[in-house]
Formats: sequence, C-alpha cells, structure tokens
Amino acid sequence: MSSRSIRQASVLRRSSLALALAMGMGLTGTVYAQATTGSLFGSAEPGETVQITSQTGVTRTTTVGENGRYNFGNLPLGSYKVSLLKGGAVVDSRDNVELRVNAGTDVSFAAAATAASASNLEGVTVVGTALPPIDVSSVDSRTVITQTQLKQLPLGRSAEAIALLAPGVSPGATGTGVASPTGQALVSFAGSSVNENAYYVNGMNTTDPINGYGGIVLPYGAIDQQEILTGGYGAQYGRSAGGVINVVGRRGTNEFHFGGQLLFTPKWGKADPKNINFAKGSPSEGERYQYRADNKDWEAIASAYAGGPLIKDKLFAFIAVEGARREGTNVGSVSTTRTTQYRYDDPKLYGKIDWNINDSNILELTGASYKDEYSGGIYAYDNDTNTRGAYRNAATIENTKQTMWLAKYTSYITDTLTLTAQYGKQKTAFFTRPAQTDPDLIYITGAGNQNPAYNGGVAGGIANAQNLRDIDDPRHESKGSNYRLDLAWTLGDHTLTAGIDNQNTQDNNDGTFIYGNNGYSWSYGTVQKGASTIAGGQVTAPVGTPYYVAQYRMTTAASVRVKQRAQYVEDKWQLNDNILLSIGLRNDQFTNYNSAGQAYIAQTKPQWAPRLGGSWDVYGDSTFKVYANAGRYYLALPAAPALRGASASYYTNTYFSYTGIDPSNGYPTGLTPLNTVRGVGAPISTNNEYGQTPDPNVVTARGVKAEYQDEFIAGFDKTLGTNWTYGAKLTLRKLGNAIDDYCDTGVVQDAFAAKGYDVDSQKWDQVGCYLFNPGRANTFQVGNAAGGYDSIDLSNKDLGFPHLKRKYYSAEFHLDRQKGDGNWWGTVSYTYSRLYGNSEGQVDTDAGTRSSPSVTQAWDNAPLMVYSNGTLANDHKHALKAYGAYQITPEWMVAGNIAIVSGAPRNCYGGFGPNQEDAGYGVDSYHWCNGQPSPPGSGSRLPITHTVSLSTEYRPAFADHKLAFSIEVFNLLNEQQKTQSYPYYGVSSAPDPEYRRALTYQTPRSVRFGATYDF
Repeated sequence: MSSRSIRQASVLRRSSLALALAMGMGLTGTVYAQATTGSLFGSAEPGETVQITSQTGVTRTTTVGENGRYNFGNLPLGSYKVSLLKGGAVVDSRDNVELRVNAGTDVSFAAAATAASASNLEGVTVVGTALPPIDVSSVDSRTVITQTQLKQLPLGRSAEAIALLAPGVSPGATGTGVASPTGQALVSFAGSSVNENAYYVNGMNTTDPINGYGGIVLPYGAIDQQEILTGGYGAQYGRSAGGVINVVGRRGTNEFHFGGQLLFTPKWGKADPKNINFAKGSPSEGERYQYRADNKDWEAIASAYAGGPLIKDKLFAFIAVEGARREGTNVGSVSTTRTTQYRYDDPKLYGKIDWNINDSNILELTGASYKDEYSGGIYAYDNDTNTRGAYRNAATIENTKQTMWLAKYTSYITDTLTLTAQYGKQKTAFFTRPAQTDPDLIYITGAGNQNPAYNGGVAGGIANAQNLRDIDDPRHESKGSNYRLDLAWTLGDHTLTAGIDNQNTQDNNDGTFIYGNNGYSWSYGTVQKGASTIAGGQVTAPVGTPYYVAQYRMTTAASVRVKQRAQYVEDKWQLNDNILLSIGLRNDQFTNYNSAGQAYIAQTKPQWAPRLGGSWDVYGDSTFKVYANAGRYYLALPAAPALRGASASYYTNTYFSYTGIDPSNGYPTGLTPLNTVRGVGAPISTNNEYGQTPDPNVVTARGVKAEYQDEFIAGFDKTLGTNWTYGAKLTLRKLGNAIDDYCDTGVVQDAFAAKGYDVDSQKWDQVGCYLFNPGRANTFQVGNAAGGYDSIDLSNKDLGFPHLKRKYYSAEFHLDRQKGDGNWWGTVSYTYSRLYGNSEGQVDTDAGTRSSPSVTQAWDNAPLMVYSNGTLANDHKHALKAYGAYQITPEWMVAGNIAIVSGAPRNCYGGFGPNQEDAGYGVDSYHWCNGQPSPPGSGSRLPITHTVSLSTEYRPAFADHKLAFSIEVFNLLNEQQKTQSYPYYGVSSAPDPEYRRALTYQTPRSVRFGATYDF
C-alpha cells in the first residue's frame, strides 16, 4: 500500500490545541526516498513566524508564506518542539513531535493566538488521541518500521526479515544457494528478481556490488527506523527495479541512554527439521535423500548500546555492538556419508557522531562493520544408524567482513535553500581457507545420474568423502564509493531539487578453480536413450546407453569495476491547497570495465527516467488521500558478468562412456572417450570458454541498452474513525529491457557466411558469448583479418527467440490501527498479484545452479526459450499479513506476526522436444518434461504456507519498566511445508531421481528467550 502513513504530529485544523502524534503502525509517507531525514510543514497565518527546536538543541525559524504555508525540509530524525511566534513571543507550541524517515509531518496552527495567551499555551504536549491524519505530502509506496516496533515484534534479526512485513514483498526462491555475501536470505519486491533491490544505511548505498545480493547488516539495536519502499520513489534515487531497504541508524541526543540485551535460542527449543526423501514417481521413491532431524543448532546473542552528548547542544555520539554465536550439526545427503559440526561467529559494530556546527550547518559521521565467520569439522556419518563416525577433516574456513563509513554535511543556507553533500566507502573482504581434505580425492557431481547397473542401485548414487569442488582466491574483495550532492530550494508553491548521484564499485581478485591435485571433478549425466548427440551436437552420444560421465575443469580470475553516474531534477508543486504534483527527471549512465580496465559496456548516452506523481487531499484535512505515480527505473549490470562474459575463463567438459563405478569412491571405470567436433576426447565448452580473453569491442552487442522497468501505481488512503486508516492500491510493472548472454555463436557465424563474409578469416576464437538485449534485434561484431570488425544485424526472429516479457500486477488492501491513547496497535494487509513472462530478470533463481546475474543460461540459445512464457518463480498469488502488539498491563505485552502466502509454481526442466534431446545444455535445461511442453507454472504449485510467530514481554514495575524479560516463538504451528523443489527431470529413459524432491522447507518452530535493559 502506498504511503501507509500515520503522521508523527498534526493539528486538527478546527482547534489550535488539538495535536495528534501518530505513534503506531510504522507506516509513513515522504517527499524523498532513501534519505535519513524527515520534514515538518503546516499552515498558519501569513507573515507569522514558526520556530523548531530539536532534542539536540538545533533551532531554526521561518516565516509563513503568503499562501499560509510553511516548511522545514531535510531535518535529522528525532523529537522536535514546534512553536508559533508573534511579536517575538510564543503564542502556541507543539512539543515532542517525533519525525519518521521521509515523512512529511503536518503541524498546523489553525488561528493566530495573542501574545497575552502565550504563557498559557507554551509547552503544550499533546498525546496521540486525535483522529489519525494521512500524509498527503507523499506519492510513493512505503512501510516504515520503528525501533519501538522492532523491540516488540517477533522477527528475524535481518533487514530482509523486517522487509517481509511490507505488502508485495515475498521470500526469494533462493533454495539453490543464492544469498547475500554474509548468508542472509533474499527477498523479492513486487515480482522483481532478488538482486534488483537497493540497500541503504544512513543514506549510503551499501548494495553488494558483485551480484546485487543484499547489503551490509547493522546491529539490531542500532536500527532507529527501517523504510521499505515498494515503488513510486522520486528522481533523486534509482538503480533499483525491485524495491529499496533503507536503514536509518540511531544517533545521540542531549539525553544519555544506554542498554543491553541477551538472547538465547536453545537447541532443545527447536523442532526437528523434516527429512528429505525422494519424491513420488522417482526411481528412488520413498528412499531417504537427506536425514535432517539432527540438523539443529543453538544461538546466543549479546548486544549493548550507549548514546548521548559529548558537548551539550553541539556534539553527540552513539555506539552499538552485537556478538552472535551459533553452533550446530548439519548432516549431508546420503551419498556424501558425512556430517559437519559447525560454528558461526558474527560480531557487528555501529557508531555515529553528529556535530551541530551551528544552527545552519550539521556534520554526520557513520561507521559500521559486520563479520561472518564460519568454521567446523567434518565427520563420517552412518546413514543406516544415523550416527556420527570418525573425524575426517576441518571444514573450509570462511571469513566475510563488511565495513563502511560515511560523512554527510547539511547546510541550511537560507530558510528556503538547503545543500546536502555526502561521501562514503564500503569494503567486503572474502577470505577462505580450504578444508584439510585429501587433495588426491576427486569430487563427484550428479551421483544420482549414475547407471544403476553399476552402483548397485544405491539411492542418490555413490560419492566419496571429498567435500570440496571449487575453491576461491583468498584475496578476493569488493569495494565501493558513493558521493552525491543535492540542492533543495523552496520557491513559493514549488520545492525544486537537483543533484548528482555517483557510485564506483570494484570486484578485485575474484577467482575460482577446481580443488585438488587432479584439477578436475567427475560429473555424471544422461541423455535420452537412442539420442545420437549430446552438448548440442558437439559430442557423439554413447552407443546403447543413456549414461555418460564428464571430466569437468574450470578456472576464472579477474579484477573488474563498474562506474555509475546520475543527474536529476525534480519539482514538488503544491498546485493548490489540496493537490500536490511531483514532476521529476533522472539521467543514468553506466560503464562496465573488464579485467584489463577496458570498457565493454558504455551506456553513457542519456537514459531518461521520468518520475511523475500526484496526491489529492480530497477534503483538505488529511483524512482522505488519492494518489498516483508513474516512473521508469534503470538498473546497471553488477560486476559479476565481467568475470565470465568479458574476462578470460575456462569451462570445459571431456566426455566418456563407462562400464563400471568404483564403489569406494564413486569414480567411473572402463572409460572410453567420446568423439567430438574437436576430435576424440577433446574438451568441449558449450559457451566457448577455453581461456581466451574476449575482445571488449566484440563481447557486447553494439549499442546494447540498459535494463529498465516501467511502473504505474494508483491508490487511496482514508481514515476510519479514531486511530484507524484503510486503503487500497493497484500496481502494474513491466520489464522493458534486460541484458543477458547469448552463446550460440554458430548462428551468428552462419549469418555472416550467408552475407558472403569469409568466416574462416574472422577471429571467432576471440568470441565466447555475447552480452545482448534478449527478445529484440541486436548487432553482433567479430574481428576480421584486416584488424577491424565485421558487424551484422540479426532480428529477434533470426535468433529464434520470443520477445522479452515480465509483467506484474497487484491489488493491495490494508487496514491499520495506531496505538493512540489505547493499548494496542496493528496492521493487516492482503495482496492479490500475478507475475508472468519469460524472464525473472537478472537472475534465474528457480534454476539457481545455472544462474549468475545477467549471464544466466536462459537466453544462451533458442531451444532454451521455447515454451518459456508462463508464471514466474517469484509469483505468490495471495498474501495475507498481520502484525501488531497489545499492552495488556503496564508490565505485560504480547505481540504477533502472521503471514499466509501462496506457494510458488513448480517447474520441470527436461530434454528438448518430443525426442528429449540435448540441444547444447544437457537434458535438464528446457521447458519440456517427459517429451511434453512444460511452460513455467504449468504444473502444480507448492503449498500455501501459514507462519504464525508470537512473543510476550514482562517489564516489572520494581525496575521502572526498564528491565524486560521476553519469550518469542517462531513458527508456532511448526508448519514445515515445502517452499522450493528440485526442478530437473532429465529424460524418461533415465529420469533424474531427485526430481521434485524438496530443496527447502519452512524453518521449524523455535523458541528464543531474552533479557533487556534500557536506561
């Protein structure tokens, strides 16, 4: 829902003393997105003076304009006193006006008071007992969760868990391993892919620059407010085709505060996870794939914070620390015969300094860090007796550390002119120390595809103790820098803003290679019985059997970077007392560089992104708002596509038939190399990745356009009696363009030959895959003998593709109650949505093992996209959410969080066409199942999930309610529905036994105990 806001303070315009501080619901509107500030505005007699004073001692004044309005913009969050002055004397005031991030808070003075009454009116404090008004100063769609609500609600301690409270936000289909650098589960906003979101901390973009997966994590106690934007934000901000998670950290004030918290989740407080069995219809139906009943852990969290004045009214500091440890067991799949005893240590740190240089100039400094450390030991495991055996080796040590710092300067040059400037940096270091495992033991992939005649029919196949296939460069790190400049000028009924928004990111020493002395792994595969070729015709299939094995080799290594620039201008025009228009225009430019520092994508021509919105205060009293907005949002490629798409990489398979399997280690025996187009036993790369460095002038289709999405929103918000609001919103999103890779270079080569080019003299060895705009015409290039380039235009029909499509539409309804002078608050939302098309976006999470941002397998050749139009992976047709808290007595409070969400569609990938062929990418890659077309979502859906979490808190009176004891129960019903399933069917003559087995279930019930002290 849009601007789901109850303003922090407002005056009922029929009384100069009635002021409502809307404290509940966490739902707010704003002028700007991704900011750390709020604004105060209102009406009074023209020519009068309004003065505001913050809890940090900053005082500002302004004169009410001829239109009877005043405005204070870009205010640091906190509590303010708002006073009306006449003749230098205070004649009316509103105290304890709390701002929320990006909220336009209306504090109006209905009539001028006299100087004689000033002594009676000064310092009036009004609590939230009046009709809750609606923020008519915003046109976007947002939910804001405050620090108070975070303390009350039973939630996971991550930005994504908080974001799931908002309508239109759903868990991402990440069971295939897609996660943030520190392991956080990702979310989808309004049908977008999980890497199309932007993450901000105190106004700085901290989104993962490599893949776009998540952002930096703050200590939970450092969060003042979290803003969740689901659409409609202004021209100041972009680089998101999904949503925005904007975390505003706490700051010090003139009052000293400190506190701490201890949380403990015991292992015995967790229900047993469901075991994973092979699904109905599998050749191994009913047999166990993975024993999970012992896969549990305990977790302890200790945190503390302190904040206050270093110099009263001048200099303030706030610091928060958090340490978490989690230890437990993870039994692997049956074929691995191992279990891991693991430990996670996750220390976090946040600090902020605010310096009021004077009333007109403010300097803010922010710093934060988060370290995710993983270690453990690997043991043998007996799946028959479910017992742990002898110690094997240490697990791979992983140490991921995120750090950031930010400096922000705000200058109120005049009452109507404000300048803000900020600069910040972030860094993520990825350190890995490989497990101390046998370097001579070769990793086994696809053991389930082994010929059952050679492995004794063992469910899941025969593997070995090797738990490492790939290892990463321990020097790997990513870096980013942000700088922006904004100027806001209030000119009569117009608030004009303009500025620049620039970002540079790097991915350094990003390399992966096969572990061990042999330099390869074994990968078992199948083809449909009777097929003559595999690997898209490049390899002759084995005779008389659908089973084969491949020797897989892989190496990548690169340091790459991305440069993003943007300029914008926007006008917030108060057309009349009731109508606000927002008219903005943004221009984004993106440049991506390969490992040699050469630009392989240069989107530097104007990419205009208009942003239009309007808000109608129907009755003129902030009780009924109708709003609408439309906008275009551009998104750059992250750094990751350059690793394989624009830098040297080596990915090959050498194919063999086999006549046996060593039962001790799963190795194939009786190997016979298969014939290929490059000779018998030659390594084959379906993407032409043989270690050559792609030419930056060739690797990208000429004139490739950036990804963008168009969005249209319309809705209303209305009050319903005291403390209640309700509303509805319609949303339409359409993906207009995307970038992915196209690897069927033979089609391009044939097109050149048909035009009379001498393809034998062209430099095809420099061409791997092309980055292109899928679903439309593209111009491809190749080097020629003269040292130049030949180019050819190919239509979408020439390439054999359908047009690109991703459409999302939804209807949202909400009912909210603020606490006011009552004892409870809550919100309920229902979203009906549909998501369909043939592209999830930059990633393909349902087939996540084949997915890296903008170099997915989806558009690599034409057969992959046959019957590709359907319901997409992030489609959840119905979503009902409710959360809130009830203060039973001053000592006792209960809170809850409920989510009832439709399951995602199930998919099936098999061999291509009725004959179930390998058309270049194996027999588990096409929208065919058992020889029948299988468009996305054409089968059944995963079940509906019902997640109910409750908490209770006791704050004894003898401790002045500063001490609290809590119990939280997550997934109270212990429902463990399947949330993602294995989608690869293979071929009917040798179906993949894992097809439709569970990849993920709902997290089992757990109980968390806590003790908190706040002073």
